[in-house]
Amino acid sequence: MYVFMALIFVLGYICIACEHTLKIDKAASALLTAVLCWTLLVLGADQILPHLNPADDNTHIVVEELRHHLGEISEILFFLMGAMTIVELVDAHEGFKVITDRIRTSKRVYLLWLVGLITFFLSAALDNLTTTIVMISLLRKLIGDTKERWFYAGIVVIAANAGGAWSPIGDVTTTMLWIGNQISASGIVVSLFLPSLVCLLVPLILLSFTLKGETARAHTDEPEDSANATTAFERNLVFALGIGALLFVPIFKTVTHLPPYMGILLGLGVLWIATEVIHRGKNDEDKHPLSVIGVLRRIDMPSVLFFLGILLAVSSLATAGHLVQVATWLKDSLGNVYAINIAIGLLSSVVDNVPLVAGAMKMYPLITPDALSAANSADAGWLDHFLVDGTFWEMLAYCAGTGGSCLIIGSAAGVAAMGMEKINFMWYLKRMSLLALLGYLGGAATYIALATLV
Repeated sequence: MYVFMALIFVLGYICIACEHTLKIDKAASALLTAVLCWTLLVLGADQILPHLNPADDNTHIVVEELRHHLGEISEILFFLMGAMTIVELVDAHEGFKVITDRIRTSKRVYLLWLVGLITFFLSAALDNLTTTIVMISLLRKLIGDTKERWFYAGIVVIAANAGGAWSPIGDVTTTMLWIGNQISASGIVVSLFLPSLVCLLVPLILLSFTLKGETARAHTDEPEDSANATTAFERNLVFALGIGALLFVPIFKTVTHLPPYMGILLGLGVLWIATEVIHRGKNDEDKHPLSVIGVLRRIDMPSVLFFLGILLAVSSLATAGHLVQVATWLKDSLGNVYAINIAIGLLSSVVDNVPLVAGAMKMYPLITPDALSAANSADAGWLDHFLVDGTFWEMLAYCAGTGGSCLIIGSAAGVAAMGMEKINFMWYLKRMSLLALLGYLGGAATYIALATLV
């Protein structure tokens, strides 16, 4: 059963990668993979989980594990749906005109740098997932050609993951390490800002030599009724409330210590009431497209279901011990903390980085200064990497955060972009993966050089 679980996951992953060839939606493949993996786990619990007692009710134990993982996944999904609803609501009110009307350049190179740098810094302030949703919604207003928009969406994925890696709230994996006390907020910003910036600059510089000409802006011709559906005051108010709600999420989490999805639901509730109030005097025909109820129909639920399926499938592998086995193999085979982290980052482009980081946090111990001083000299050199703000934890945050850019389904940002723009997996692999890999390796080399010099 243990081997069959891995085989089912690999087959499911192949089906997801070949979505357009098979003409089967990736959400269906992901959901089926998740159910089959958990079914094999519960049927073979006695063999797969050797720590269980065959005399006990192991089915109940596996179901409890499933509920635990589903709770964590649901937090991500509710956050995703809340953020997408807010962004779609701002878009319905044409709120992004506040930004798009000020981006007047149509030169591909200038637009490349603008999109990349705005995404990079916005991702650190919000998070890579929300930033991707916002920036792709913006790109729809700027670029008319679908394939060219795919290209800039790929840059958004790379920039969002790079920007999220150097902020404690920019990526779920850095947040996990921050909450687990493996890293500090100031330490991660100081140590990873430059490597993360290099991760973005390498693709931007390489593309600057090849991009030529200008891009065709999206058509903005709309029916007169649609153009008059919102006033300038309404557009600016909804835009300010929407961006404010997104920016408030990390503040809310810091103050209350509640999960981020609670903050996004608070923002959505405030925005819902505000839009109901400002449109209460309008007739139903004009009001409905501008309400949360009307906007909910625009949410891409297949991408949400895909996210649910792939995370459930990966969590089954984490429960069964596949990921811990991989972590053990990495330690035995590579030994060097830099090589281990680079490998984990590349692996995170295939499977979700969250369980990989969770596995690494459980596999490798957090060392206290007292434990380090008590260790013998032979072990002290290795254990030194596992102190708070140690090189292992900092590089793990960088690699797990940025390595997922190498494949479109390797990060939450990539999954969101794939769902919103229907980006072809093979297209991203051919056009963006090498650029993302070069940036990833460039940033890793920068961190290693700084760590070695210091």
